[in-house]
Amino acid sequence: MQSSSFQSKILSINSQKEFEKTAIEIFQYQAIHNAVYANFLKAINIAPQNIYSLEKIPFLPIEFFKTHQVTTHTFKPETIFSSSGTTGAKTSKHLVRNIAHYERCFLKCFELFYGSPNQYSLLALLPSYLEREGSSLVLMTEKLIALTGDKSSGFFLKDYKGLANQLEINIDSQKKTILLGVTYALLDFADKHPMPLENTIVMETGGMKGMRKEMIREEISAQLKKAFGISEVHSEYGMTELMSQAYAQQNGIFNCPAWMRVMVREANDPFSVKLEGKGILNIVDLANVDSCAFISTQDVGEVNANGSFTVLGRMDEADIRGCNLLVF
Repeated sequence: MQSSSFQSKILSINSQKEFEKTAIEIFQYQAIHNAVYANFLKAINIAPQNIYSLEKIPFLPIEFFKTHQVTTHTFKPETIFSSSGTTGAKTSKHLVRNIAHYERCFLKCFELFYGSPNQYSLLALLPSYLEREGSSLVLMTEKLIALTGDKSSGFFLKDYKGLANQLEINIDSQKKTILLGVTYALLDFADKHPMPLENTIVMETGGMKGMRKEMIREEISAQLKKAFGISEVHSEYGMTELMSQAYAQQNGIFNCPAWMRVMVREANDPFSVKLEGKGILNIVDLANVDSCAFISTQDVGEVNANGSFTVLGRMDEADIRGCNLLVF
């Protein structure tokens, strides 16, 4: 099966049985055609033909995206996603074979949790992302803004006053609104322009980026709820190395689309992987058919029996990353 065939199959998955079957197929495919992953499997003495269950699939350490071109087959990428990082630090690179595939994935994922974009005004406060090249989040947000078809939708960079004015206009007109912001910028905005936000979903992502002191999720949520008079703070969980996103709509509990699954591994044993419990998060993103679908992250979390999960923080000495990171 070729990449294009997998792309079509992935987005039609509608059961756990179908997910597991497709995951094994993609593992066998990438174990042969992804040189970096194949060499990794060889180094840890894994024979791909002996892998028949999801829990036994080895996960590629996410750090490989900083040091290697992680691709299945070789191709000329239509774009390259890159991670944020401190000055002088190596950043992750995700070579994207087909931008349209990424757009199909994030749009279907968004619609799964929030419905059609055309029912919203989308206001984006993403300074750290707009000020650099290669952000997958910016590409996703640009497309969603366009799909809202609403003239009020757009990026506000650091224009807090302009954002406050637009929110007031949207509230007065009873327009459904999503305020999407990098966590530290939302907190800054909340400090400067507290206001009751009616008909508005406040969605944070990306963490502090070194711009504010680290806070636990409960503190962030409490501050935003108080400033904006809202009952819930939503979150988006995504990263440079993934083609898909998970969303938390209540209590910081993330849910995945049908082609994505989060598992946990023991901190001291990277090959001890479980479907649920506390540990370090491993992610199966079948949309990563052209890179690697099986990635071990440095995020600490807890996976529930129904597949939902929470992010509790980062492993000690982990690099600063752009994917909803808080102190554990």
